[in-house]
Amino acid sequence: MHKKHAIIIGAGCAGLTAAYYLLKHTDIKPVVLEKEKFVGGLARTMNFNGNRMDIGGHRFFSKDDEIVKLWQSLLPAQGAPAFDDKILGRESVLVDGGADPESVDEVFLNRNRVSRIFYRRKFFSYPVSLNFDTIRNLGLLEMFSIGTSFLKTKFTQREEHTLEDFMINRFGQRLYETFFRDYTTKVWGRTPQEIGADWGAQRIKGLSLGKTIVDFVKKTFGSKEGAGETSLIERFYYPKFGPGQLWEKFADEIKRLGGEVLTGSTVKSIHVDAKKIVRSVRAQSPAGMLTFPANYFLSSMPLAELAEALDDGLNFRQLQIARGLPYRDFITVGLLVDKLLPPNKTKIKTLGNIVPDCWIYIQEPSVKLGRLQIFNNWSPYMVADPENSVWLGLEYFCNEGDELWQMSNDDFIKFAAEELASIGIIDAASVKFGVRVKVPKAYPAYFDTYENIGELRAALDEIQNLYCIGRNGQHRYNNMDHSMLTAIAAVCAIGGQFPKSDIWKINAEQTYHEAKEQGTRDKG
Repeated sequence: MHKKHAIIIGAGCAGLTAAYYLLKHTDIKPVVLEKEKFVGGLARTMNFNGNRMDIGGHRFFSKDDEIVKLWQSLLPAQGAPAFDDKILGRESVLVDGGADPESVDEVFLNRNRVSRIFYRRKFFSYPVSLNFDTIRNLGLLEMFSIGTSFLKTKFTQREEHTLEDFMINRFGQRLYETFFRDYTTKVWGRTPQEIGADWGAQRIKGLSLGKTIVDFVKKTFGSKEGAGETSLIERFYYPKFGPGQLWEKFADEIKRLGGEVLTGSTVKSIHVDAKKIVRSVRAQSPAGMLTFPANYFLSSMPLAELAEALDDGLNFRQLQIARGLPYRDFITVGLLVDKLLPPNKTKIKTLGNIVPDCWIYIQEPSVKLGRLQIFNNWSPYMVADPENSVWLGLEYFCNEGDELWQMSNDDFIKFAAEELASIGIIDAASVKFGVRVKVPKAYPAYFDTYENIGELRAALDEIQNLYCIGRNGQHRYNNMDHSMLTAIAAVCAIGGQFPKSDIWKINAEQTYHEAKEQGTRDKG
């Protein structure tokens, strides 16, 4: 019998991880409240007649061994060639005693990471790398200009107030203007001059033109020690049927261990008294308005929504900071096509000899399209007929309520197909099927009231039994593993093994990794 209870708001990566760890390492019973009818949040998988869509693209890679072991405790690693590897006679990374993806569904594939930039109708490495393709595509004169611009930054480092400062310091003015400035504006709807340097520190920390040069030299001369930064990792794990498969497994395990996961349950109010959440959380559920009493409250809901739900928890200024935190919304169009037009000039074998990219960053200024996923290359099992069709995800960055958001589904699908045809990726007549998915608050942004978020964090930390976790729960553009680490840290903080305020430092500082050795790991 559980003596204590925890309410967890949100059944995404952070919320489900928190529930799982509470059940594994404490005697606290978690109840997860999720407003959507599905689990996984942005990392869900959608299924359209056997063609599965990964919303946003989710590579499973982490430098944290505990996270990797946790993933593989739920889905075993690949022990035999996948469908495409087998047909093509392609080498694959296999684990002795691992699962055979051709005979079982619950398995982590080990996939080859290929991501490139499409610019000037040519493919460039992503992240931007000093390699022979880049030199050939840009030309020696342009490369010389990029090199001299980069060297100049070594003597004229900027103070890093904005994302522009951050990028120029690491890549030089010329490379920044060629590959970063306009694409960043397309993604965020703001120029890098308007975005805080924090974004770069989280998403491309440790990466610079200097390190890409070192990486190039190591690879060119046969070293196996290159590609040390996360952005340069060349292989990753991926569930056979997309990321949602793992989070659905998480939810099943939480229920099996005695926890609850309640979908379709929207939190409406959280009463705070004397800097503590008292009594309960009220949520609108399929069974009506319900009250959930608990001792601890972990929230991965957007900070703006949490602030509105807290009754007497924040003052007017803190509410205004929360209400002003910006987000970038997201639209994905799934297109099933006969084939792709660009030839595969790489040495990587693929079904249908399509280009081998998992996703392609579209930097052509003539289109609004930001990124293109090729689901065949993520996993052949994501596509109903991977030998005779190509399943694409076209990603658009927008703001809820803007012109793109307001377009009808049919008009938007037609618009997206025409854009892709206009840059020579597909023939618009080859489209067999299309679908559109809207995702609000997909990306926490780093401008407007974000510069004052420290005040909001401090106020939330003063609420004794409230713990903010995850991407939206902390308004931080985290990867999956970082969101999971915030959840693990919160469980450690509940157990008194980790300072509560340091939960915010994950993906900003390494404090957590030191404390973790004395936290959940010593409990088995």
